[in-house]
Amino acid sequence: MALIGQRNRLTILFENDSGYYLDGGEHGEILLPGRYIPRGSRPGEIVDVFVYRDSEDRLVATTERPYAMVGEFASLRVVSVNPRVGIFLDWGLSKDLLLPIREQKEGLMPGYWVIVHVLLDTQTDRIIASARISRHLNLTSPTYAEGQEVKLLITGPTPLGYNAIVNNAHNGLLYASELSGPLEMGQRFTGYIKTVRADGKIDLSLDRAGHQRIPANEEIVLKALTSAGGRLPFHDGSSPEAIREKFGISKKAFKQAIGSLFKARRIMISPDEIKIVAAKK
Repeated sequence: MALIGQRNRLTILFENDSGYYLDGGEHGEILLPGRYIPRGSRPGEIVDVFVYRDSEDRLVATTERPYAMVGEFASLRVVSVNPRVGIFLDWGLSKDLLLPIREQKEGLMPGYWVIVHVLLDTQTDRIIASARISRHLNLTSPTYAEGQEVKLLITGPTPLGYNAIVNNAHNGLLYASELSGPLEMGQRFTGYIKTVRADGKIDLSLDRAGHQRIPANEEIVLKALTSAGGRLPFHDGSSPEAIREKFGISKKAFKQAIGSLFKARRIMISPDEIKIVAAKK
């Protein structure tokens, strides 16, 4: 059966002037409009599509990929405001996503960005957004392991640092004292579990804990050097922001990695660059 608000692999049943009709199981036949038909596809084959309802409440399919599916959180841009209905958000599809009045925060205007949870409205069976994200977080005790890699979505600052949604499920905290610079709402990172406290609160890090991270970060630096022809204009004095943008790690982690590589005689460090040491023949 096709799942509304999710990617589905559905079989093409037949073609008509409107496009292909797909086997939606209990939902019946679902139209894939002609403009979305993958080149070379034909009846009997399987296509990967996203299923949602159009403006007339009909189930339709698209090969477009939304920025977030049902059950996920995302930072989306406000496209327009209808005082009687709600706010419409750009979520990557030709049809904008509705943030109903009952689910929104005050003061949103076209061009603003907002963190929302995408869900299937039980009243209308339509996909909608909710800016009341705390209602949709998983409140059960998390079972993450220390050092576990997770996906993070930054939701905003706190007096201690920044809140982040962990794996589309839990709320966690990144401490400002451990960051190389400020973060922005809506940024996505790969992060790591620092600790899960007895009360269930999660402390996060953007780097692997302790010496466990050094081998992985060494590979990140070596891979970047290899792709750049063996040398890069980075060194001990490079800015934390430039290092994070290029390598995806903090300046502290970068310095540990290049220090370890230098001791192993795999790279050379100069005042204005790092470069791979050529292997001796």
